[in-house]
Amino acid sequence: MDEKEFAGRKIRKIKVKLLEMEEKKLPVTTPFIKLDAALKFSGAAETGGHAKLLVEEGRIRVNGEPCLQRGKKLYPGDTFEYKNLRFTVTAADEDQ
Repeated sequence: MDEKEFAGRKIRKIKVKLLEMEEKKLPVTTPFIKLDAALKFSGAAETGGHAKLLVEEGRIRVNGEPCLQRGKKLYPGDTFEYKNLRFTVTAADEDQ
């Protein structure tokens, strides 16, 4: 680590390793799936309450944009992200 002094305080320079985004598919048998259900179904959220909290805190991105609507409808082709996971909603018949 490299130490420097700034305004009388020692400052350390550290290296940060970025996590690679892990891509996963989320097949659905219906025309759409709501965001909170998708979070539970994908395993990103443990419960419905956990999914609600993640969305309310702005920790979920839908199609690259922060989303605060837990009832947001996701259609095949839409993506949602949490931490280093990116899920793409697909029609279940596409995965066969």
